[in-house]
Amino acid sequence: MSERISILGGGSWGMAVAYLLNRKGMEVTLWEYFQADYEKLLNSRGNFDKLKKLKLADSIVVTNELSTAVKDCRLLVLAVPSQYVRSVLTSAGNRLNHLKGVVNLAKGIEKKTLKRMSEVIREVTALSPDKIVTLSGPSHAEEVILDMPTTVVVAGHSDDLTTYVQECFSGNVFRVYKCDDLVGVELGGSLKNIIAIAAGIADGLGMGDNTKGALITRGLAEITRLGTALGANAETFAGLSGMGDLITTCISRHSRNRWVGERIGKGEQLEEVLHKMKMVAEGVETTRSGYQLAQLHGVEMPITEAVYRVLFENKAPAEAVENLMGRTLKPEIWQ
Repeated sequence: MSERISILGGGSWGMAVAYLLNRKGMEVTLWEYFQADYEKLLNSRGNFDKLKKLKLADSIVVTNELSTAVKDCRLLVLAVPSQYVRSVLTSAGNRLNHLKGVVNLAKGIEKKTLKRMSEVIREVTALSPDKIVTLSGPSHAEEVILDMPTTVVVAGHSDDLTTYVQECFSGNVFRVYKCDDLVGVELGGSLKNIIAIAAGIADGLGMGDNTKGALITRGLAEITRLGTALGANAETFAGLSGMGDLITTCISRHSRNRWVGERIGKGEQLEEVLHKMKMVAEGVETTRSGYQLAQLHGVEMPITEAVYRVLFENKAPAEAVENLMGRTLKPEIWQ
């Protein structure tokens, strides 16, 4: 099959998806807002500051004109950071009615509104829920462009659209499953970044595999508690967008969120860590949003709260660990 697909966002994941879809024979357009990054993509066919080893095929159209990107495409893929989704779609205006669907790749929760990305998309575009899906899972761009076997999940309300996206994206080394739990897939992909920061903090403090295993397991437990309180299916968090993405993000050298936590565990301040980065670590703002959602819905999320205190209230990482270990004893599974 060959379809016209436009990708908004020329960061590492946007470039990797452009590579992936181009290899499938799709007509791909890649849009980048920032002028310097756009010129790198246009002139060098890549951006080695964000994704080494990738040179985009000449057949991929690169543009910084949003109207050009959204015109006549069948699918619109959102690969911008979550906090930019609203502004980018607002700029697109009412030019999206022709789409078969919007595929969200952003893993975050909008600050202030605390909305998931599909909710933001629907609110801004007025598109039917049946035209919105999220694709998520353990999928570092650095490995996708090396054709390392990768599996993800696409979730939405329309089986027709999830099947269509599944067929567009799937290939010999990239396999897409489908799911009807959009809430669970979006929350799993977003909240795991908080736990990845915690895992990085543990790495920075010099802690070991026992600690990492505990963080991943207990992190999954609190993600599931919040997710089910917001209407997700508990089983979703045992899948690719939950456990799969959580494990990968907590252990990977490619994980920006784990790296942020590691630097903070080594004694650096959040502001100086973020200043060094050339890409966005979604987990920082998601920590704030996740903490607020937990407070709003009365859900106990001790690791999320600890990360929030470290990032935004300057709590010492070692003290946060001590407080977590000293909490009241209880059963492993509780409501």
